[in-house]
Amino acid sequence: MNLITDWFKHHFSNPQVVFLTLLLLVISAIIFLFGNILGPVLASVVLSYVLEGAVKRIHGLGVNRILAVSVVFVLFVFALFAVMLWLIPLLTSQISQLVQQVPQFLSSGQAALMQLPQRYPELVSEDQIRQVIRLIGAELTIYGQKLVAYSVSSFRNILNILIFLIVMPILVFLFLKDKDRIIDWFTNFMPSDRQLTNKIWRESNAQFSNYIRGKFFEILVVMVVSAVTFVWLELQFAALLAVAVGLSVLVPYVGAAVVTIPVLLIGWFQWGWSWDFGYVAIAYFVIQALDGNILVPWLFSEVVNMHPVAIIVAVLFFGGIWGIWGVFFAIPLATLVQAIIRAWPEDQSLNQKP
Repeated sequence: MNLITDWFKHHFSNPQVVFLTLLLLVISAIIFLFGNILGPVLASVVLSYVLEGAVKRIHGLGVNRILAVSVVFVLFVFALFAVMLWLIPLLTSQISQLVQQVPQFLSSGQAALMQLPQRYPELVSEDQIRQVIRLIGAELTIYGQKLVAYSVSSFRNILNILIFLIVMPILVFLFLKDKDRIIDWFTNFMPSDRQLTNKIWRESNAQFSNYIRGKFFEILVVMVVSAVTFVWLELQFAALLAVAVGLSVLVPYVGAAVVTIPVLLIGWFQWGWSWDFGYVAIAYFVIQALDGNILVPWLFSEVVNMHPVAIIVAVLFFGGIWGIWGVFFAIPLATLVQAIIRAWPEDQSLNQKP
């Protein structure tokens, strides 16, 4: 008991450490309790980090910051309208086509499975295959019921999306325009003696900025390259699969493994065991290899300096706590924890006067 008491006295005797701990607990509680409500705010913060790099570049050329913010914001709005008017209808159309072809895919898959007992009777029996088919059918029934329930509530979801699309651009513009004023406003509520907090903030803010911008460009590059490749190879649902491959990089390692299944399945259903299917598989794995071995090290060489096990644990932990936001921010949150751990032993020296 004395050991625990001594540890607390040693590490929490500094007011700066107590304040930092309370600040982290309050922020965590707010995101955990109100994360869904604050979705537009969190999304706007992410987009502001992405656009801030362009604003700084234009401002560095001698252009007034307000003008730089206005130029970047107008381009952002044009991109947003392009997504709404072109990409979303295209994805909706391909999702509808995919749903219509599901029965055909199931028939082809069932026929392929029923051939296994004939080819490999010593490994699987016909009863085992029929049991697997029944299990797959039961799972698909459950997912179909969920899809119907989602369709019933689609009107409410459309309203939420419309509110999101209206509020988010306004918040992005205000965050970019009044960034310094917002930071100063938060600073007014903090104690004057906050050297430890300032040190961690500077390091973490740089990591957050680099990570968010790097992740945005990684998604964009992987998505565009996948779309061009799939269209060139005449793969069905090319746009839908390209978006899925691009978004899969949000979850390191796990996302790439999961999205491999639909890409290869659709390729197999379209061509079977043929050279065309082989070309798609090879092209997909080449994209993943280039992303993991060239693009990611180039974009995140100064950001992510953690073991893959630590990254996966961070994704599972923060994703379990905060859902999709925890998954997206898993790596920067892990770097924040790393920064706190590095700075923590120095807390006693901050109060020592020469």
